[in-house]
Amino acid sequence: MDDLRILRSALGWLELGLPDEALSELAALSARDRMRRHALELRLLAEMESRRWNAAADTGRLLCLKEPKEARFFIHAAYCLHETGDTLAARDWLLRGPATLIGDPLFHYNIACYLAVLGDRKRAETHLERAFEMDASLRETAQDDTDLEALRQEG
Repeated sequence: MDDLRILRSALGWLELGLPDEALSELAALSARDRMRRHALELRLLAEMESRRWNAAADTGRLLCLKEPKEARFFIHAAYCLHETGDTLAARDWLLRGPATLIGDPLFHYNIACYLAVLGDRKRAETHLERAFEMDASLRETAQDDTDLEALRQEG
């Protein structure tokens, strides 16, 4: 089968909101081609969409190792780790990312969530304020984020 057709088909399934079909398409690639960046990116998106957090965490970390300067892979991998319930690993993985993360509001927002869950209220508040300064729309997201519940309580 033509690899480009498979990748396009997988992307199409994702766009239709059918991540399991996308994963089936990607499984048709050769083992070598499944390890290429574009196939891994599609697999990560499909695994996240289908809430397969353990698999997505593995795929995300693999992408980080293959592309260590790509900040968004660290954000995704850490988020998936957090969703598996391993918030400490999520925090640590995110902090391993490239220095460019410091300029990304999602880095500050997500690290604030992880720190809040881990009980480090002061540092969580600092990162959350930085995220809001960089992207005010995150204030709305934070209102309903259960990870930030501890910050909304009187302390």
